[in-house]
Amino acid sequence: MYDFANSGYTTVVITAVFSAFFVAGVAGKAPWATFAWTAALSASYLAVLLSAPLVGAWADAHAAKKRLLLYATVGCVVFTAALYFTGPGTVALAIALIVLSNFFFATGENLIAAFLTELADSKAIGRVSGWGWAFGYLGGLVSLGISLAYILTVEKQGQTGAQFVPVTMLITAVVFALCATPTFLFLKERARPHRELARPWQRVIQTLRQAARFQDLRRFLVCILFYQAGIQAVIALAAIYATEAMKFTFVDTIILILVVNITAAIGAFSFGYLQDAIGHVKSMTLVLIGWIIMIALAYLAEGKMLFWVAANLAGLCMGASQAAGRAIVGYLSPPDRNAEFFGLWGLAVKAASIFGPLTYGAVTWIFEGNHRLGILSVGVYFVVGLVLLIGIDVERGRRAALQSS
Repeated sequence: MYDFANSGYTTVVITAVFSAFFVAGVAGKAPWATFAWTAALSASYLAVLLSAPLVGAWADAHAAKKRLLLYATVGCVVFTAALYFTGPGTVALAIALIVLSNFFFATGENLIAAFLTELADSKAIGRVSGWGWAFGYLGGLVSLGISLAYILTVEKQGQTGAQFVPVTMLITAVVFALCATPTFLFLKERARPHRELARPWQRVIQTLRQAARFQDLRRFLVCILFYQAGIQAVIALAAIYATEAMKFTFVDTIILILVVNITAAIGAFSFGYLQDAIGHVKSMTLVLIGWIIMIALAYLAEGKMLFWVAANLAGLCMGASQAAGRAIVGYLSPPDRNAEFFGLWGLAVKAASIFGPLTYGAVTWIFEGNHRLGILSVGVYFVVGLVLLIGIDVERGRRAALQSS
C-alpha cells in the first residue's frame, strides 16, 4: 500500500505533469529551463545521498523505520501540496518545493524498501518486491487518472495549465496521504533495536571499509549507479521529451504516461516471478538489454507510433528493473542490517539521480534544445550497467551476507 501511495508523487509531479509545467509554464521555455529542472532534482538527491546511510543506520539502531517513514511521508505530502502556490515566474519557489518534497519522498522510499526482507523469505523476495512495484504503478495510475479527469473537465471550461496544474498537486498530496494510512495502521516494526549501531557515522564508515567482504553487493551497487542514472533521466524527463521533441499535447502526454504505468505494473509483477525462476543476474541482463533497445527506438522515432512503442518498452523495463534491483540488494544484505544496507542502495540510486538527469539537461542546454541527443547520451549508462553486471555471483554474495550477521 505504501508503494501504491507514494508512486503518485513520481508519476504526477516528477514524470507527467509538473515537470512539463515547470519548463513550459513556470520557466516560460527558457533555454535553461530543462537544466534548472534537473538541477533541482539533483540537489534533492544530493541531500538524500548524504543522509540516507545515516538515516538507515539510525533506524537499525533504534528499530525506528516506521517512525522515520511517517516523518518522511508527512514532509512529502506537505511540500507537494505547497506546489499549489506555484505558477508562471515562480521559479525559485517551485525549485525549493521540488527539492524539499523530493527529498522526503526519496527518504521514505529507502525506508519502505528496508521492510522487504521482514516481509518475504529469500526464495520469494523477487516476487514480493515485484508485487510492491506493480501496486506502485497502479497507484500512480490512480493519482494520474484522477488528475486527468479533473484537467479534462476544467479545460472544457477554458482553464489553462497555470490554473489546473496547481490543483493536481493538491490531488496528488491527498491521494498520497490517504493511501499511505494503512501502512501506519497495520505494518509492524519487526526489527529489534541494535544499540551497538547507535553511532551512524561510525557504522557507515565501518560498512564502507568492510566492502571487500561484500564484493558482489559492492559491484551491484556500482552497477545500480550507472543503470539507475539512465532510469532516473527517463523518469524526470519523459514528459519534457514527449512535449518538446515529439510535440505531444499536455493531455496526450498524460494519456501516454497512464498507459506506460500499466505496462510498468505488468513488468514489475511478471519479472518478479521470472527473477525467482531464472535467477537475479539473468533477469537483470534481459532488462538492461531492453533499456538499450528502448533508447535506440526513442532516438530514431519520428512519428508518434514508434515513440509509443519505445515508451511502453520503457514501462516494462522500468517496472522490471526497479523490482529486480531492490530484491537483489535485499538478497545480498546482512539480515540484521537491512536499513543500513538499503541506505547504501539509496545512496547509489540518488547518486545516479544526480548525474543522470543532469547529463540530459546539460546536453540539451549545450546543443540548444536537442532532446534527441539528450536521450541518446543517457543510453550510455545502460551499456555500462550491463557490462558491470557481468561477474556478479549472487549466491556467493548471499553467503557473505549470512556469514556477517
